[in-house]
Amino acid sequence: MWYNRNSTTVSLGFPHWAGMRGKPSTEGIKMARKDVSSIESGMGASASIIHSLFQKARKRGVPDGVIHSLSTPQGEGLLDKFVEILASAANTLAGVYQLVVNYCMGLDEMIRAGKYDWINSDITSENFPITAHGKVEIVAEVIHLNREVSSDEAIAELEHIGYRPGTLPELLAFGEKHPNVQRGFPIVALGSVSRVEGGRLVACLWSNGSKRKLNLHWFDNRWYANYRFLAVRK
Repeated sequence: MWYNRNSTTVSLGFPHWAGMRGKPSTEGIKMARKDVSSIESGMGASASIIHSLFQKARKRGVPDGVIHSLSTPQGEGLLDKFVEILASAANTLAGVYQLVVNYCMGLDEMIRAGKYDWINSDITSENFPITAHGKVEIVAEVIHLNREVSSDEAIAELEHIGYRPGTLPELLAFGEKHPNVQRGFPIVALGSVSRVEGGRLVACLWSNGSKRKLNLHWFDNRWYANYRFLAVRK
């Protein structure tokens, strides 16, 4: 389809079951054992992460002094950068992307910055005029509705969960910074609609083999379940 918790239970004084009928409860002891096991497991994972980090740093020629400085006040800056990288990776895994849309660039320049292998010739400033100015930071998400929908249904669903559809400039900023995402599935920007030769068209990032493409799809067609939609929280 083109236009496609430990709680370690400790009782001081009389046991909690004194004066009660029946067998003493061992629930607190079980919880304590479970929580200790969780703590030990967490410590083991932390040690493994630190060990792997040291190994990889040494392979890259990072001196041990630099690694050990992470435990000192002088290493705070490095830790901050490390956490920034982790946060960015976590957002990417969750389908959340921080973008800067540079409206100081013309549409043609935005397209060239994405380095696409093929571009639909109808994606022009005449068909998709840009009126915004300056640089705008946004947090975009790639939403998967996981079912076949029309464009109007997709927009209504996005609005229902607090999003608006992404625009063409936002899609181009996404494609420039995250060029490989479209290799996994097509991504549509329903926020910019152009009427070309009597039909309504929207831009879509997709791939064909190793080729990254910037194409136009019909707004009035339905979208298969594999399509994703670029969205920005309102």
